[in-house]
Amino acid sequence: MVVDTEVDYRAVFKALVAPLLVLTPDFAMVAANDAYLKVVGRSEADLLGRHYFAVFPGNPNAPNDPDVQGAEGLRDSLGRVLATGEPDTMALQRYDIEASGRPGVFEERYWSTINTPVLGPDGEVQLIIHRTEEITDFLMQLRRLDECDVTEARAKLEAMGTDVYVRARELQDLNEQLKQAHRQQRQTVSVLREAIERQRRFVFDASHDLRNPITGILTDIEVAISEPDSDLRQMLRRLLLDAERLNDIVGDLLELARLDTATPPATEPVDLAHLVMDELERRTLTPTLLTKLDQQVVVHASRIRLARLLGNLVANAERHTTTTIAIIVTTDPPDAVLEVIDDGPGIAPADRERVFERLSRLDDARRLDPGGSGLGLPIAREIAQSYGGHLYAADHPTGARFVLRLPLAA
Repeated sequence: MVVDTEVDYRAVFKALVAPLLVLTPDFAMVAANDAYLKVVGRSEADLLGRHYFAVFPGNPNAPNDPDVQGAEGLRDSLGRVLATGEPDTMALQRYDIEASGRPGVFEERYWSTINTPVLGPDGEVQLIIHRTEEITDFLMQLRRLDECDVTEARAKLEAMGTDVYVRARELQDLNEQLKQAHRQQRQTVSVLREAIERQRRFVFDASHDLRNPITGILTDIEVAISEPDSDLRQMLRRLLLDAERLNDIVGDLLELARLDTATPPATEPVDLAHLVMDELERRTLTPTLLTKLDQQVVVHASRIRLARLLGNLVANAERHTTTTIAIIVTTDPPDAVLEVIDDGPGIAPADRERVFERLSRLDDARRLDPGGSGLGLPIAREIAQSYGGHLYAADHPTGARFVLRLPLAA
């Protein structure tokens, strides 16, 4: 038989045996059941709508007593509930409260408390249920043992009462340590998950980039076999381009693997001006080249890796420039500074970090170089970081400006 009965939850709350108080996130009291009103010796008119710590400020007559930390401990517990959205169990606390009708007179009281959040639809804490049990009588009985009792037994019982309180405080401290360790563990797991996801995306994108030239090579070979009259010279030229593309991608992947897992090669003094001049002699650049190279700008690094870094920056500038590339070497103590500037379309501020993500390619880069891998700038930054430096995209009136800062050699 089903009985359709409407539950009066307010009446249920009022009648519950456990002392319960309901607080807002700013610690205003909005509801209290009869058990709570009885244990604190107050009426609803004394509590509701008022700030908890204004009504129960703690004992001002014992500010230096380490055992009287009730107000501070409760405030910390409520703060943890608001911060985590999870219940917080307090150890045994001494929290003296003002005697009803006797202003300024505080009674020694001991409490065992649990604070539980009530979450709203958005997951934020809307209310806090403050459930507390008073155990003052238990501790007081241990202190009021009859003088005729055996002295040794009395001493043991008093010691037990003290030990209960001390162990409860130790348990509270241990609980805080465990919570902190749990938070750190969750943060570590989150970081590992992000790293695994980045690695997964990297492998997927790299596989996609490798598939393109391989597909081109297989297609040309199939055409050569099925169509003997096709232009073999033109086909071989395409095969060579695809093979060079494949080689470049594999080379970039190997370089990233070395940067991720290997110890950086031995360093040597490298003069950045000489490095720039040597690199430019190796390349035939179509755009106009402007240089401003201060002498004796020396850093400690691998010359081979810095050449790779510079080559990637110059190749990127050549791909995007309109007419001119400028290369500047100077000092800004304690750093050596190398800048590569082009007069192309530039990089939007929102994309200046994105271009250093592995395999990340902006729409403009895909249009200008459909076969690019998106690994040149990430490799350049990781080389800079391996020598204590930093590579970043900076403001410039026209075009893109990449700035490399490395510690000057002593």
